[in-house]
Parts: sequence; structure tokens; C-alpha cells
Amino acid sequence: MRRSLLTTSVVALFILAACGSGETTTSGDGDGPTEVTLTLNWVPYGEHAPFYYGVAEGIYEEEGIDLEIKPGSGSTTTVQQVAQSQTEFGWADTPALLNGVSEGMPVKSVGVFLQKGPSSVEFFAEQGVSEPADLAGLTVAGTPGDAMYATFPAWLELNGVNPEDVNVVNVDPAGKIAALVEGRADAIMGFFHDQAPTIENISGNPVEVLQFSDWGMNLLGTGIVVHQKTIDENPELVESFVRATARSWEAAAENQEAAAAAMEEAASETPETQVLVDQLDKSLGLLQLDTAPAPGVNTEEQWQETIDLLAEHADLKDPGDPSTYWDPSFAEAG
Repeated sequence: MRRSLLTTSVVALFILAACGSGETTTSGDGDGPTEVTLTLNWVPYGEHAPFYYGVAEGIYEEEGIDLEIKPGSGSTTTVQQVAQSQTEFGWADTPALLNGVSEGMPVKSVGVFLQKGPSSVEFFAEQGVSEPADLAGLTVAGTPGDAMYATFPAWLELNGVNPEDVNVVNVDPAGKIAALVEGRADAIMGFFHDQAPTIENISGNPVEVLQFSDWGMNLLGTGIVVHQKTIDENPELVESFVRATARSWEAAAENQEAAAAAMEEAASETPETQVLVDQLDKSLGLLQLDTAPAPGVNTEEQWQETIDLLAEHADLKDPGDPSTYWDPSFAEAG
């Protein structure tokens, strides 16, 4: 069943030879695939289509995994669920992971896929906004507590805008789209790859965005989060899951419509088809494989930039080095 989601280019992908490995990770008795749950960062939208496509195409099964995909209710909650061993794997935004680790949660990233962060300011094209300076005098809706809201003033200052010249109003995540569509805000802070196609579908009007990453501030986006105990006790499962996920993203990039169809078939709620495909297309552009060798492979420099930005502008407590939050060995092993 397809329903409109009221919240939230094919790129050339380098396929590692090992991705076609027939190796599997089976359950402890050796009788079949390991049953694994993945909890998403939100209810299903286009960014999640590769997971459903990987299941439909048997990619996870080939890697010894019987995958159940569960909707989420925000990255912070997903990270908490991983920390509490309520789900084996989580798909969560990197700032939420960093905050969770700073609060003592025994979790780590094993690879961020959206390496160009989707944080942005979104607005209707008729506003005539083309640079951050154009936001002066406008009303921008945001959600207190998320990384975008915390870094927004610093992003404005970085681009020569006095934060006091922009009127920020507080709304909950589900209310941001309505605030823009109903004219209660001139712009919203949000993830453009999720929300912009939805807003265009609801309103019938073109939406434009200013991405934080295009204007001097990039925060790593969503990726795979896992409990430290799982890393220590079942590294083969983690490696298989990361490899299967990378393969699934590569496959979805090659056939976006099929990936969207697989998600529509398996998920109880999805955006309308064209919205879903548009969201997936925008998500694939954020993998940045012109600089990354494969999906989920990051660099220490990328992690350090995100850590430094959150420590300086979003009150990240007791920031550590990248290894505090991230284990790169599994993505590299793919």
C-alpha cells in the first residue's frame, strides 16, 4: 500500500571484486541463514529502497542473512535500540551516533553511506533564495535537538549572515512540511533528499534547497550502527551484513525503478512511486563515489570534520578521535 509520507542521479559505482563472494554467515547450528533485524532511522522512504531490493534480489540471503527490516522513529531512538540489543543493526544519522557514544552507549558505526550530508534549508523556488544571505528576514522552521538546528547559527555565520537576522521557529519533525506548505514558514531545515520530493508532490510547486555541505559545512549522514558486543563476538556477521548492504546499494543504483518496486511490495507504507524514485535518486547522489572507493567506505578526515563541527557548534560531550565512534575494518573488508 502506498501512502504519501509527510516527513523527511544514478552515480557511477565501483564494484569491488569481492562483492560477488559466495561466502555466507550461517546461524550457530549451521542449518540456515542468521535471522537479523535492521531498524531504520525513520518510516520507509526512498533512501531505504536498497535494503528492500537487497532482500528481494537474494543478496542478503547469499551472504547468510535472513533480514527483517523494521521502521524507525528517529536516528536517536534507533541508536538507543542498538545499544539496548533490541535490534542487531541500525540505520542512523552520524550525529545521533556520536551523541549516543558520548552518553556511554556501546555502539559504533561500521560505515557511513551518505557521505555528503543531506542537511539543508528547503524553500519554494518562488522565494528567490539562491544563497544563505537571502535568508535574512525570512522565517525558517527547525526542530530543537537535531544536528541541523544546533549547527544552523554557525552555518549562517560561516556564510556571512547574522543569525539574529533570521527568524527561527520551533516545530516538531512531523510539522515542518506542513509549516512550509501552509505558509507559516518561508523555509525549513531538513533532509532535502527525503522532504523536497514530498513537498513538491503535496504542493505541486518546485522546491529548491541550500545544502549545508555546499556552503562550507558537511556532516556525515546515515550509515550502519552496531553494538560493540556484536563486533567482538560475531565479526563475520558484521562483515557479511556490510558487504550485503554495499552490494544492495550498487544493485539499486543500476535499477532504481526495480528497487522502488521491491520496497513498495514489502513495506507497509511508502511514498508515492515517483516520490520514492526521486528520493532514492537523490540519496544515491549523496554516496559521493567519485571520492569514495565503495559504499560505506569513509576516511578519518571525514569523521574528524564531523566530530569537530559537532564539538564546536552542537555541544558534543568529550569528543574522541574517529576510532571512538567508527570501525572501518568491515567496509574495507567488503
